[in-house]
Amino acid sequence: MNPPRAFHEAALPLFLPAEDEAEAAALPTKLPSYIGDHRQRLRQRFMQGGAQAMPDYELLELVLFRAIPRQDVKPLARLLLDTFGDFNRVISASPARLTMVKGVGDTVVQELKIVEAAAQRLMRARVMNQPVLSSWDALLDYCHTTMAHRETEQFRILFLDRKNVLIADEEQAKGTVDHVPVYPREVVKRALEVNASALILVHNHPSGDPTPSESDISMTAQIAEAAQILGITLHDHLIIGKSREVSFRADGYL
Repeated sequence: MNPPRAFHEAALPLFLPAEDEAEAAALPTKLPSYIGDHRQRLRQRFMQGGAQAMPDYELLELVLFRAIPRQDVKPLARLLLDTFGDFNRVISASPARLTMVKGVGDTVVQELKIVEAAAQRLMRARVMNQPVLSSWDALLDYCHTTMAHRETEQFRILFLDRKNVLIADEEQAKGTVDHVPVYPREVVKRALEVNASALILVHNHPSGDPTPSESDISMTAQIAEAAQILGITLHDHLIIGKSREVSFRADGYL
Protein backbone atom coordinates (compact mmCIF):
# COMPACT_ATOMS: atom_id res chain seq x y z
CA MET A 1 0.00 0.00 0.00
CA ASN A 2 1.33 3.44 -0.90
CA PRO A 3 1.99 5.77 2.07
CA PRO A 4 -0.38 8.75 2.52
CA ARG A 5 0.45 12.00 0.80
CA ALA A 6 -0.20 15.62 1.76
CA PHE A 7 0.07 19.25 0.62
CA HIS A 8 3.45 20.93 1.05
CA GLU A 9 4.89 24.38 1.57
CA ALA A 10 8.19 25.34 3.29
CA ALA A 11 11.33 23.99 1.60
CA LEU A 12 9.37 22.16 -1.07
CA PRO A 13 7.62 23.89 -4.00
CA LEU A 14 4.47 25.65 -2.87
CA PHE A 15 2.20 23.58 -5.11
CA LEU A 16 2.93 20.11 -6.34
CA PRO A 17 1.57 18.41 -9.45
CA ALA A 18 -0.13 15.71 -7.37
CA GLU A 19 -2.90 18.16 -6.46
CA ASP A 20 -3.15 18.61 -2.68
CA GLU A 21 -0.79 15.77 -1.87
CA ALA A 22 2.95 15.07 -1.99
CA GLU A 23 5.02 11.95 -1.54
CA ALA A 24 5.22 10.96 2.11
CA ALA A 25 8.97 10.42 1.86
CA ALA A 26 9.42 14.19 1.78
CA LEU A 27 7.14 14.83 4.75
CA PRO A 28 8.45 15.66 8.20
CA THR A 29 7.92 12.80 10.63
CA LYS A 30 6.49 15.26 13.15
CA LEU A 31 4.36 18.36 12.74
CA PRO A 32 6.69 21.39 13.07
CA SER A 33 6.04 23.22 16.33
CA TYR A 34 5.32 26.57 14.66
CA ILE A 35 2.55 24.96 12.60
CA GLY A 36 1.15 23.11 15.60
CA ASP A 37 1.17 26.28 17.69
CA HIS A 38 -0.51 28.26 14.93
CA ARG A 39 -3.26 25.68 14.57
CA GLN A 40 -3.84 25.62 18.31
CA ARG A 41 -4.11 29.41 18.45
CA LEU A 42 -6.64 29.46 15.61
CA ARG A 43 -8.74 26.77 17.26
CA GLN A 44 -8.72 28.64 20.57
CA ARG A 45 -9.72 31.92 18.92
CA PHE A 46 -12.55 30.18 17.12
CA MET A 47 -13.85 28.56 20.31
CA GLN A 48 -13.62 31.84 22.23
CA GLY A 49 -14.95 34.28 19.64
CA GLY A 50 -16.55 32.19 16.92
CA ALA A 51 -16.28 32.81 13.20
CA GLN A 52 -16.98 36.54 13.67
CA ALA A 53 -13.54 36.91 15.25
CA MET A 54 -11.75 35.46 12.24
CA PRO A 55 -11.08 36.68 8.70
CA ASP A 56 -12.08 34.42 5.82
CA TYR A 57 -8.61 32.97 5.28
CA GLU A 58 -8.33 31.80 8.90
CA LEU A 59 -11.77 30.21 8.87
CA LEU A 60 -10.78 28.45 5.67
CA GLU A 61 -7.57 27.28 7.33
CA LEU A 62 -9.64 25.60 10.04
CA VAL A 63 -11.54 23.70 7.38
CA LEU A 64 -8.31 22.68 5.61
CA PHE A 65 -6.66 21.38 8.79
CA ARG A 66 -8.49 18.06 8.51
CA ALA A 67 -7.70 17.61 4.84
CA ILE A 68 -4.01 18.50 5.19
CA PRO A 69 -3.02 17.43 8.71
CA ARG A 70 0.78 17.92 8.66
CA GLN A 71 1.47 21.04 6.64
CA ASP A 72 0.95 24.80 6.70
CA VAL A 73 -2.35 25.45 4.89
CA LYS A 74 -2.31 29.26 4.99
CA PRO A 75 -0.86 29.64 1.45
CA LEU A 76 -3.55 27.37 0.03
CA ALA A 77 -6.30 29.18 1.95
CA ARG A 78 -5.15 32.51 0.55
CA LEU A 79 -4.86 31.11 -2.98
CA LEU A 80 -8.43 29.77 -2.83
CA LEU A 81 -9.71 33.15 -1.66
CA ASP A 82 -7.74 34.96 -4.37
CA THR A 83 -9.24 32.59 -6.94
CA PHE A 84 -12.90 32.63 -5.87
CA GLY A 85 -13.27 35.88 -3.94
CA ASP A 86 -14.57 35.00 -0.49
CA PHE A 87 -15.27 32.11 1.89
CA ASN A 88 -18.79 31.48 0.57
CA ARG A 89 -17.63 31.26 -3.03
CA VAL A 90 -14.82 28.87 -2.11
CA ILE A 91 -17.18 26.55 -0.25
CA SER A 92 -19.80 26.59 -3.01
CA ALA A 93 -17.43 26.33 -5.99
CA SER A 94 -17.87 23.21 -8.10
CA PRO A 95 -15.44 20.32 -7.56
CA ALA A 96 -14.26 20.71 -11.15
CA ARG A 97 -13.27 24.35 -10.60
CA LEU A 98 -11.76 23.66 -7.18
CA THR A 99 -9.45 20.98 -8.55
CA MET A 100 -8.17 23.46 -11.12
CA VAL A 101 -6.48 25.30 -8.24
CA LYS A 102 -2.96 24.03 -7.64
CA GLY A 103 -2.78 22.30 -4.29
CA VAL A 104 -6.39 21.12 -4.27
CA GLY A 105 -7.23 17.46 -4.60
CA ASP A 106 -10.04 15.12 -3.67
CA THR A 107 -9.49 15.32 0.08
CA VAL A 108 -9.67 19.12 0.15
CA VAL A 109 -12.73 19.13 -2.10
CA GLN A 110 -14.44 16.63 0.19
CA GLU A 111 -13.90 18.80 3.28
CA LEU A 112 -15.18 21.91 1.52
CA LYS A 113 -18.27 20.11 0.23
CA ILE A 114 -19.01 18.74 3.73
CA VAL A 115 -19.06 22.30 5.07
CA GLU A 116 -21.32 23.40 2.21
CA ALA A 117 -23.73 20.51 2.76
CA ALA A 118 -23.86 21.19 6.51
CA ALA A 119 -24.64 24.87 5.95
CA GLN A 120 -27.41 24.05 3.49
CA ARG A 121 -28.91 21.41 5.76
CA LEU A 122 -28.98 23.77 8.73
CA MET A 123 -30.71 26.49 6.72
CA ARG A 124 -33.13 24.00 5.19
CA ALA A 125 -34.15 22.76 8.63
CA ARG A 126 -35.32 26.28 9.47
CA VAL A 127 -37.89 26.28 6.67
CA MET A 128 -38.99 22.69 6.12
CA ASN A 129 -42.38 21.86 7.64
CA GLN A 130 -42.82 25.51 8.59
CA PRO A 131 -45.43 28.04 7.41
CA VAL A 132 -43.31 29.67 4.72
CA LEU A 133 -45.19 32.94 4.42
CA SER A 134 -44.64 33.70 8.12
CA SER A 135 -40.93 32.74 8.03
CA TRP A 136 -40.02 34.57 4.84
CA ASP A 137 -36.62 35.82 6.01
CA ALA A 138 -35.54 32.27 6.86
CA LEU A 139 -36.66 31.15 3.41
CA LEU A 140 -34.62 33.88 1.73
CA ASP A 141 -31.57 32.96 3.83
CA TYR A 142 -31.95 29.34 2.75
CA CYS A 143 -32.26 30.26 -0.92
CA HIS A 144 -29.18 32.50 -0.77
CA THR A 145 -27.15 29.84 1.05
CA THR A 146 -28.12 27.20 -1.48
CA MET A 147 -28.03 29.15 -4.73
CA ALA A 148 -26.43 32.60 -4.58
CA HIS A 149 -22.89 31.48 -5.40
CA ARG A 150 -23.60 28.80 -7.96
CA GLU A 151 -21.81 29.24 -11.27
CA THR A 152 -24.68 27.88 -13.37
CA GLU A 153 -28.43 28.44 -13.21
CA GLN A 154 -30.54 26.16 -11.07
CA PHE A 155 -34.34 26.05 -10.93
CA ARG A 156 -35.99 24.90 -7.70
CA ILE A 157 -39.60 24.47 -6.69
CA LEU A 158 -40.88 24.85 -3.15
CA PHE A 159 -44.11 22.89 -2.69
CA LEU A 160 -46.59 24.05 -0.03
CA ASP A 161 -49.71 22.46 1.44
CA ARG A 162 -53.06 24.15 2.12
CA LYS A 163 -51.65 25.85 5.22
CA ASN A 164 -48.64 27.12 3.26
CA VAL A 165 -46.32 24.75 5.09
CA LEU A 166 -43.29 23.74 3.03
CA ILE A 167 -43.68 20.01 2.32
CA ALA A 168 -41.03 19.54 -0.38
CA ASP A 169 -38.09 21.40 -1.88
CA GLU A 170 -36.78 20.00 -5.14
CA GLU A 171 -34.34 20.92 -7.86
CA GLN A 172 -36.26 20.80 -11.11
CA ALA A 173 -33.52 21.63 -13.59
CA LYS A 174 -29.91 22.73 -14.05
CA GLY A 175 -28.66 24.92 -16.84
CA THR A 176 -25.78 27.00 -18.09
CA VAL A 177 -24.39 30.31 -16.89
CA ASP A 178 -27.38 32.19 -18.29
CA HIS A 179 -30.15 29.70 -19.05
CA VAL A 180 -32.03 26.85 -17.42
CA PRO A 181 -34.72 24.85 -19.25
CA VAL A 182 -38.08 24.92 -17.46
CA TYR A 183 -41.24 23.19 -18.67
CA PRO A 184 -44.50 24.46 -17.10
CA ARG A 185 -46.18 21.11 -17.72
CA GLU A 186 -43.54 19.27 -15.68
CA VAL A 187 -43.79 21.82 -12.84
CA VAL A 188 -47.54 21.38 -12.50
CA LYS A 189 -47.31 17.61 -12.92
CA ARG A 190 -44.85 17.39 -10.03
CA ALA A 191 -47.07 19.62 -7.87
CA LEU A 192 -49.92 17.17 -8.32
CA GLU A 193 -47.66 14.22 -7.50
CA VAL A 194 -46.69 15.68 -4.11
CA ASN A 195 -50.23 16.92 -3.45
CA ALA A 196 -49.15 20.55 -3.25
CA SER A 197 -51.67 23.38 -3.04
CA ALA A 198 -49.21 26.18 -3.72
CA LEU A 199 -45.78 26.80 -5.23
CA ILE A 200 -42.84 29.13 -4.91
CA LEU A 201 -40.41 29.10 -7.84
CA VAL A 202 -36.75 29.91 -7.21
CA HIS A 203 -33.82 30.23 -9.55
CA ASN A 204 -30.47 31.99 -9.48
CA HIS A 205 -28.65 34.35 -11.81
CA PRO A 206 -24.92 33.51 -11.73
CA SER A 207 -24.16 36.97 -13.12
CA GLY A 208 -25.18 38.33 -9.72
CA ASP A 209 -27.92 40.59 -11.13
CA PRO A 210 -31.37 39.18 -10.23
CA THR A 211 -33.28 41.39 -12.69
CA PRO A 212 -35.79 39.14 -14.51
CA SER A 213 -35.30 38.49 -18.21
CA GLU A 214 -38.15 38.42 -20.69
CA SER A 215 -37.97 34.63 -20.73
CA ASP A 216 -38.15 34.57 -16.91
CA ILE A 217 -41.31 36.66 -17.00
CA SER A 218 -42.88 34.62 -19.82
CA MET A 219 -42.09 31.28 -18.19
CA THR A 220 -43.53 32.45 -14.87
CA ALA A 221 -46.77 33.54 -16.51
CA GLN A 222 -47.12 30.17 -18.23
CA ILE A 223 -46.63 28.28 -14.97
CA ALA A 224 -49.06 30.55 -13.13
CA GLU A 225 -51.71 29.96 -15.79
CA ALA A 226 -51.22 26.18 -15.85
CA ALA A 227 -51.28 26.00 -12.05
CA GLN A 228 -54.41 28.11 -11.76
CA ILE A 229 -56.35 25.78 -14.04
CA LEU A 230 -55.66 22.95 -11.57
CA GLY A 231 -56.39 25.02 -8.47
CA ILE A 232 -52.73 25.46 -7.48
CA THR A 233 -51.53 28.87 -6.31
CA LEU A 234 -48.23 30.34 -7.46
CA HIS A 235 -47.23 32.51 -4.50
CA ASP A 236 -44.01 33.90 -5.92
CA HIS A 237 -41.00 33.49 -8.15
CA LEU A 238 -37.70 34.44 -6.51
CA ILE A 239 -34.58 35.21 -8.51
CA ILE A 240 -31.48 34.96 -6.35
CA GLY A 241 -28.48 37.16 -7.11
CA LYS A 242 -25.15 37.42 -5.34
CA SER A 243 -26.27 39.90 -2.69
CA ARG A 244 -29.97 40.46 -3.24
CA GLU A 245 -33.06 38.81 -4.66
CA VAL A 246 -36.06 39.83 -6.75
CA SER A 247 -39.58 38.80 -5.77
CA PHE A 248 -41.98 38.67 -8.70
CA ARG A 249 -44.89 39.26 -6.28
CA ALA A 250 -43.32 42.24 -4.55
CA ASP A 251 -42.07 43.84 -7.77
CA GLY A 252 -45.35 43.49 -9.65
CA TYR A 253 -44.37 40.82 -12.17
CA LEU A 254 -46.91 38.38 -10.74
